[in-house]
Amino acid sequence: MTNLINDLTFILERMDWLSVLDLLLVTLVFFSILRLLRDTQALVLLRGILLLIALMGLFTSLEVLPAFSWLMRTTLPALLFAIPLIFAPEIRRALERLGRAGAILNESRGSSKTSPEAAGTIEAVVSAATRLAERHHGAIIILQRLDNLQEYAQTGVLLNARVTPELLLQIFYPNTPLHDGAAILSDGRVVAAACVLPLSASGVLSELPDRQVGLRHRAAMGISEVSDAVAVVVSEETGSISVTHGGRMIRRLDLERLENILQALYRPPVTRKWLPTILSRLMHRRGEEG
Repeated sequence: MTNLINDLTFILERMDWLSVLDLLLVTLVFFSILRLLRDTQALVLLRGILLLIALMGLFTSLEVLPAFSWLMRTTLPALLFAIPLIFAPEIRRALERLGRAGAILNESRGSSKTSPEAAGTIEAVVSAATRLAERHHGAIIILQRLDNLQEYAQTGVLLNARVTPELLLQIFYPNTPLHDGAAILSDGRVVAAACVLPLSASGVLSELPDRQVGLRHRAAMGISEVSDAVAVVVSEETGSISVTHGGRMIRRLDLERLENILQALYRPPVTRKWLPTILSRLMHRRGEEG
């Protein structure tokens, strides 16, 4: 214990602001990784790998076990090569979020008010979802934001029709050709219906108290995990309305709460580009100085 205190004192005496910054950056990296893997099966795998690495480090440090230490040192590189394969979906998701950094900047520079076109889409979705819930007609409606959902739209029937409550009601009427699947909305139009979406692989839905969720909720959660889209789900069994966004689900919504949530989450793509704007401002300032 005394040696540990002396070692800590020795380290603290030689720390400067660069050392503190270094520790903060490392902490930020680990925090980002854990936040990215939260509520996923990969978090369980990560715990197992960290425990295995800790045990390997402990046994490798024991000089009385030279053969076991050699085995651990030999297998550790193979384990490091296996990590990208194990966490491939999470790594891809992290790179996609990094690639959306420019789009996020564009979005933050836009107006915080909902455009008339987006307001019309929200009104149509709220009206249709409320009437579908009253009739216990299952539905899943996807509102496209910045991420392009064309690859999922290609799996369904292309419509390119103006969004109206009547059209959505007809799409999700039971036993019709288009009711089994998702409807993707973009720019005030129904791009496609009967679309196939990726199912969620996280354990969030299985942890719900009543577990009254089916494939529609898993698909809505899945599309929210791989994109920034907003999904509205109507349960066929209970008639309840849910919204998913960013890997999270808000359930049992009434008309007023649904409209407020969609107005808060749904923003159409902003056409304003931040890099040309910055360059034009710099050129304008140089012209004034000249």
